[in-house]
Amino acid sequence: MIPLDVTALNDATLPWQVTVLDEVGSTSDWLKQNASNLPAGAVVFAESQTQGRGRRDNRWISPRGKDLMFSLLLRPEAPLERWPRITTLAALAISKAIEAELPLQPRIKWPNDIYLSDRKISGLLAETVSTRGGMRLVLGIGLNVNARAFAPGIVATSLRNELNSPALPELDRNALAQRLLAALHREFQRLDDDFSSAIAEVRERSWLLGKQIRASVEGREIFGRVLDLNEEGHLILALPDGSSRTLTSAEEVRAVKV
Repeated sequence: MIPLDVTALNDATLPWQVTVLDEVGSTSDWLKQNASNLPAGAVVFAESQTQGRGRRDNRWISPRGKDLMFSLLLRPEAPLERWPRITTLAALAISKAIEAELPLQPRIKWPNDIYLSDRKISGLLAETVSTRGGMRLVLGIGLNVNARAFAPGIVATSLRNELNSPALPELDRNALAQRLLAALHREFQRLDDDFSSAIAEVRERSWLLGKQIRASVEGREIFGRVLDLNEEGHLILALPDGSSRTLTSAEEVRAVKV
């Protein structure tokens, strides 16, 4: 295991101020607890998380020193109603970083997962937090890099597994983290003026387009075929009765066989 190098990750050309912790409950919880004393642009990585979580409080389990688990403290200049765009831009940034670093083609599973070979490779969780200086956004990201095995019932994979070379040495997490931080900064610049073209790039990488899905929305199940993404990146469904519906969020989305 090659540890994360905080010096290498603090690139003077980027706005991020990176901290690397050996172990923490959750990088996002750590940022929320310390948000009032940290500048916007603070980023915390952890070699080990004991209480990592995804959406709906699902556990995010990762072996020590194998993957990338980090959170960013953001203060978007855009109006609050545009903040949900950040998750979409982050998913695009992760996909592009993987594409640039490795011969892989990730796909974005709305609303906040990245897939490879129909298995989850990365997840995002955005949460707002109130500080003395106003509202902030904490964006948590988990990316499976070098993990080889996953718990029973977990439909997941890692970058190293997808390269399908048993003799392959562990991937360089520092190089990948640098690529991710640069891609996140670049894509976040599109929050206001260039979001429509970003959606076009997300659409090209969509894992759900054309699929029949079952979505859980506010405790109700909705079935439909994914037609498209709208200008905000929301999911447009064709429903069984011939009507259409736009989903702005969902607790769970699953592709179903027809």
